[in-house]
Amino acid sequence: MLIARSVALFVVAALFEIGGAWLVWQGVREHRGWIWIGAGVIALGTYGFVATLQPDGEFGRILAAYGGVFVAGSIAWGVVADGYRPDRWDVTGALVCLAGMALIIYAPRDH
Repeated sequence: MLIARSVALFVVAALFEIGGAWLVWQGVREHRGWIWIGAGVIALGTYGFVATLQPDGEFGRILAAYGGVFVAGSIAWGVVADGYRPDRWDVTGALVCLAGMALIIYAPRDH
């Protein structure tokens, strides 16, 4: 149950962080305006809150593990939102990052 909750929180955090960054990008780079930028800033702040809900209490471990989720999630976001076509190296790299994430956060610990 803790692993399922943790995975769900990583996914929600990714949606807020990647979505927030994408909204800021759209507001600035695509000239969509301050409403998009503001929505992005709010989403990025929400990401920071969601990250605190992880069962593990180690900030460094959570953020390091989230890095793997961010890499894979960013590629997936690009596919869905922007029509990005990842190549085999993008996919392989994302899988390596997810494997690293799983080691960091879910490996058995002696404590």
